[in-house]
Amino acid sequence: MRQTEAGPGGPVRGPRQGRPTLEEVAERAGVSRATVSRVVNGQTTVAEDLREAVEAAAAELGYVPHAAARSLVTHRTDSVALILPESPNRVFSDDQFFPSVIRGVAGELDAAGKLLVLLTTGSAEARSRAERYAVGGHVDGVMFASLHDADLLPELMLRRGVPVVCNGLPQVEAPCIDVDHEGGVRAAVEHLLAKGRRRIATVAGPQDMVAGRARLGGYRDALAAADRRAIVAVGDFTAESGHAGMRQLLADEPDLDAVFVASDLMAHGALQALREAGRRVPEDVAVVGFDDIALASFCDPPLTTVRQPIVEIGRHLARIMLRLLEGEAVEPLTILPTELVIRESA
Repeated sequence: MRQTEAGPGGPVRGPRQGRPTLEEVAERAGVSRATVSRVVNGQTTVAEDLREAVEAAAAELGYVPHAAARSLVTHRTDSVALILPESPNRVFSDDQFFPSVIRGVAGELDAAGKLLVLLTTGSAEARSRAERYAVGGHVDGVMFASLHDADLLPELMLRRGVPVVCNGLPQVEAPCIDVDHEGGVRAAVEHLLAKGRRRIATVAGPQDMVAGRARLGGYRDALAAADRRAIVAVGDFTAESGHAGMRQLLADEPDLDAVFVASDLMAHGALQALREAGRRVPEDVAVVGFDDIALASFCDPPLTTVRQPIVEIGRHLARIMLRLLEGEAVEPLTILPTELVIRESA
């Protein structure tokens, strides 16, 4: 049998058994159960004095609407999923892209009174679980960031009637948020050319992602316009792949004098490889990255990079999703600007 504890003012009672019900709120407010239900579910057909009485009674009793029961009436969960098609080890690593996107999404959803559900789908099993969760009615919509070409989840979600918004350009008819990859990279390469660099290489991003292909395309276009030859290694946006790509470039093209690296994290690895090879930055090899995450300012030397508005990507994902959920027409594609930030590395 549960015991109560005594205190200075007499016995302390244990917590109230069970959660307050609609009937109890109705009795306290002096209204019908149906009136309480309409107030709780946000209907606007209740007189203001009755609404105030219900809200006061609910506050006094500590009534909280049952989410599952409420969703049966409103057909809404007030939850939105953000799916990151990467492993948890990658999402919760030193890659600051992911927390920045999450921060942008979470801020917008919180302001709108919505819950954020974060899902990682770096394996076939995780993708299956995420699909069952989303199409099972646990969330009102799904946002995707860091999409790979082979990922079929956006298409599967759309087929099942789940609202979808994507970062990147998936092969489906869903609203998309992206940045001006090509323009940012062209500005970076043109800056290197203006500095007198002539053998400009790149460590490109993964070619199964829009960002990887677009940044490589911008690099090739800028060099072709200057009648220069492309020198390419390919990484996967990790520091380790930037280090390996830079070593490959130095072996293939020992006389290179500049490198555009398709992410700041890869650029950090490339700088380490250059130090190990005895190459000075920027005297021997100028280095430019892409992202402008916090790490860029603390590289040695501080990294010249193309800034993309990562937090704004998250905010736009959430804003477009909220508009979709309200039945509004939305733009099929939103392109955010990039900006070259010049520091000591180039």
